[in-house]
Amino acid sequence: MDLDKLIAIDIHTHAEVSCWNPFDNYAEEYDRAADKYFKAGKRPTIAETVAYYRERNIGLVMFTVDSEAKLGRRRIPNEEIAQAARDNADMMVAFASIDPHKGKMGAREARRLIEEEGVKGFKFHPTVQDFLPYDRMAWPLYDVIAEYKLPAIFHSGHSGIGSGMRCGGGLKLANSNPMLLEEVAIDWPDIEIVIAHPSWPWQDEALSLALHKPNIWIDLSGWSPKYFPPQLVQYANSLLRDRMLFGSDYPLITPERWMKDFDEAGFKPEVKPLIFKENAARLLRLR
Repeated sequence: MDLDKLIAIDIHTHAEVSCWNPFDNYAEEYDRAADKYFKAGKRPTIAETVAYYRERNIGLVMFTVDSEAKLGRRRIPNEEIAQAARDNADMMVAFASIDPHKGKMGAREARRLIEEEGVKGFKFHPTVQDFLPYDRMAWPLYDVIAEYKLPAIFHSGHSGIGSGMRCGGGLKLANSNPMLLEEVAIDWPDIEIVIAHPSWPWQDEALSLALHKPNIWIDLSGWSPKYFPPQLVQYANSLLRDRMLFGSDYPLITPERWMKDFDEAGFKPEVKPLIFKENAARLLRLR
């Protein structure tokens, strides 16, 4: 990334529409429920998302969520996102997503994506992927990520995916309690773990973990900052100012809305450059 030209780095954006694979509308009811929950509109292609961020001089980390085992939907290829990142290396980084149910085969894929495709991190969603973060089936994946000392983003807290559906779409919120990441942080200390989102209803657990474990970060995506719990703002302004990250959850929330609401949410002026860019640059080893 060309850091001097970027006003911020959005650590949490989603690839929504593949241009390589035909659209898979299986389990599309989850998309419609999420659209209603977030009041979201049209889902952009990867190229449209990149163009949107380039126009605004914002860097981005992009990933899909591989939930083939639980939802039965074909994922967007990790390779497609990696190719877009290579084509836009001045402002984009690719993370991969591999369903932990794929075990050793998933670990083989992770190694290939790192070595051949230039992937710089990984994304997990314990609720949508239907696994507990310390489950043995995920260990081969963690071993590879730790070997290369890469970051991993884990969804935490309430999920807009499944919200309002019958039985919540069968998705388990309890899988995304951030305290379940503690053993992962202990046993794989070379993985920089990013707890995604305000972790409602477990915000205090997330803050406690980040205070206790220096390899745990928090990204502030998925919520408008005007709805952040006061203790999250308090620690972002003080003890955790060096491990808080700007993320939007685009396209479900736009960076413009997030940044506008951030300016009105009680953050100290001196922490803004840290949260918007400098912390992410350290996490991604761009500095």
